[in-house]
Amino acid sequence: MKNTSATLLEFDALRALLGRYVASPLGRAELEKLQPGDDQAAVENELAETAEAIAYLEAASKPQAAVRGAAVRFRFDGLPDPGESVRKLRIEGAALEAKEILELCELLDRASDIRAILLAVAPRFPKLGARAAAMGEFRSLLKDLAGKILPDGTVADHASPELARLRRDIERQKRLIQESLERFLRAHHEDGLLREELVTIRNDRFVVPVVAGQKWRVEGVVHGASGTGHTLFIEPLETIELNNDLVRLVEEEAREVHRILLDLSDRLRAYLESIARTAKMLGELEWLFAKASFAREFDAVIPRFSPAGQRRLHLREARHPLLEDLLRKQRRHAVPFSLDLDAVHRVLLISGPNSGGKTVTLKTVGLLALMAHAALPVTCAEAELPFFDQVLADFGDAQSIQESLSTFSAHICRVRSILEEASADSLVVLDELGRATDPDEGGALGVAILDHLRQCGAFTLASTHLAALKVYGATTAGVLNASLGFDEATLAPTFLLRVGAPGKSAGLDVAARLGLPASLLERARAALGAREQDLARFIHQLHERLDELQRLQESLRVESERLAARERALAAEWERRSRARLREIEQRVEEALNRFQHHAEQALEEMRRAGTPEKKARQRAARLQRELREEIQAVLGAGPEHASQHRRESLEIREGVRVRLKDVREPARVRRLMGEDKLEVEAGLVRMQVSREDVLEVLPPEATPRRLPPGVSFEAPTKRAEAVREINVIGQRAEDAVQAVDKFLDSAVLASLGRVRIVHGHGMGVLRRAIAELLAQHQHVERFYPAPPQEGGSGATIVELKE
Repeated sequence: MKNTSATLLEFDALRALLGRYVASPLGRAELEKLQPGDDQAAVENELAETAEAIAYLEAASKPQAAVRGAAVRFRFDGLPDPGESVRKLRIEGAALEAKEILELCELLDRASDIRAILLAVAPRFPKLGARAAAMGEFRSLLKDLAGKILPDGTVADHASPELARLRRDIERQKRLIQESLERFLRAHHEDGLLREELVTIRNDRFVVPVVAGQKWRVEGVVHGASGTGHTLFIEPLETIELNNDLVRLVEEEAREVHRILLDLSDRLRAYLESIARTAKMLGELEWLFAKASFAREFDAVIPRFSPAGQRRLHLREARHPLLEDLLRKQRRHAVPFSLDLDAVHRVLLISGPNSGGKTVTLKTVGLLALMAHAALPVTCAEAELPFFDQVLADFGDAQSIQESLSTFSAHICRVRSILEEASADSLVVLDELGRATDPDEGGALGVAILDHLRQCGAFTLASTHLAALKVYGATTAGVLNASLGFDEATLAPTFLLRVGAPGKSAGLDVAARLGLPASLLERARAALGAREQDLARFIHQLHERLDELQRLQESLRVESERLAARERALAAEWERRSRARLREIEQRVEEALNRFQHHAEQALEEMRRAGTPEKKARQRAARLQRELREEIQAVLGAGPEHASQHRRESLEIREGVRVRLKDVREPARVRRLMGEDKLEVEAGLVRMQVSREDVLEVLPPEATPRRLPPGVSFEAPTKRAEAVREINVIGQRAEDAVQAVDKFLDSAVLASLGRVRIVHGHGMGVLRRAIAELLAQHQHVERFYPAPPQEGGSGATIVELKE
């Protein structure tokens, strides 16, 4: 991003906050690279990876089975920085120190563990899996190097057979020297030659302490003296050769250790590029999970970037992360705000009381824009932003004595730079526009600046106390006024952002709250001009009306929810009664069938015994079947023709009445009568034609709707769709039938239908099975079952839809 205003928007302080979640030098190196980006595709990809990291941490925090593929939270603290070791390995023939090899092995071992975990969860977290796949495989290398370097950073004896032999020889030689010197000590135990009876080391050689005045009595080499000069450290002549052999062995050991380190370094050098890539990937993974930890702790979300043709700046419940961090330490909560700007309304003008939160609101928008472009989660409940080419801001008092700039001059210089840089793809944030000069001139200048930014198409947010700018916001297309709340009772700001009306500055009220003398405030109020008083009174009345409108909207919402709950309760009661009636009918039909079966078996047995002729047997069976049909008809009630006639006679159906339809949850309204047996009704957004037989009841008229306030209107949507309750897919290929049924179910849901029929025929059962598979996983299907015999039997399927 070309210009970010990062200093003014405290981006460095945000980086310091994020540093809490980074534990290793590798992750800190990634943190230091943090900057808003200018490549939208790269930023969106990194945001998608961060979203996966958040989901991974959420999965890891929940109870889960200890199996392969479980999300396991891993730590990055203690990871060494391999940078210097990698640079050494790039030099052919260079050998790493034993400690450096040990740290590299530890790094590669932990990388292998992380890689294995992320590869196991790759089906659920593919982007993290791709990161893991880019890391190197070091198991065979680690196996070869295992145990060669001890935890204290020394080469192990078994690193090579030669080293083991040399160290055994060194220990043997030390024992020989020790024994020789102990014999020397015993020989001179009581003759006054020795200062102390001990063996020590000087210049890597074993020596004994001798009284300085007795030196002439000992043949040997002096390797040093004590600080007082009273003691000399002498290597006796008989141990010189032994010490020489020891020095030779130690030198051979050092050469063998160097050879081993060079060999181990060469093995690591063969994996150099893979090691470098893995170290980089570990740092990037730590940074991803650091962002995810920040998002979970601060309730941040992944922002979206709006399409180029539908640019939108939408923030819901936005909070400034630095302010929230500060308030959390004080056990307080930040007051969130929401705003919505689009291609039509790109300018937001915020006014309100002093110390009311205007500057914090502007800084929050600017900082969240930088965070989104830096691929960071943003502290909102929801966020959508255009992809800006730059963020331009002006805040506070920038006067400079050295540059002979007053507050106003510094403000205008900064604004001039912004006007030169701003484009249609920019975000501009201006605090106290037109400040530090005459209010009339400052207001006129502020109007001209805002209008220039509006015409160039930049998304612009500005704060002001000037009346001219408030009037401009109220009278100019594409500009929205907003205000921060002020409690008239306590004379304190509420920090609540309200879009749609300007706010009053309440400077005198704030001064009263801060303890300014009442007499002085009375004089100030008396000095206010009529224009200022009228404007303050108008703003106050406007806020009162907005409050009333909000109360009315809330009342309408509550009433709508109450009515919806009543409709659901009625539908549930109707469903309960219907199911109870159906169960009763099924039980009685089952009893009738059992009796028929019993009578049929008796009749067959009697005819078998009596040898009844076939014709008479058929007559007997027909009579039993007729009796069964009559009994079932009695259970079910009157036939369709009678029921239809009864319904037509009992229900008074006319245009405009509300009715409840069979298999349709939502009440419908009759638009027109279409002959003796057809109606055109409207249920929600759907218009359809139904039979009078489908009308279950005529509902009472709706209560008189509450009137909307003056100047507020509501226009219902005009979109309509035709709805049917049955689809016939006989003769279609399975794939085409499934697509047709899927579309049919969507239409049925839009029409608020509760029950539909799918006719697929018998055939080989291919269509029936394909449709059953679709219904089993369809999101709108409550249950489905074969149609009863009167509706097609197994050649059709009845589907009940979810409410």
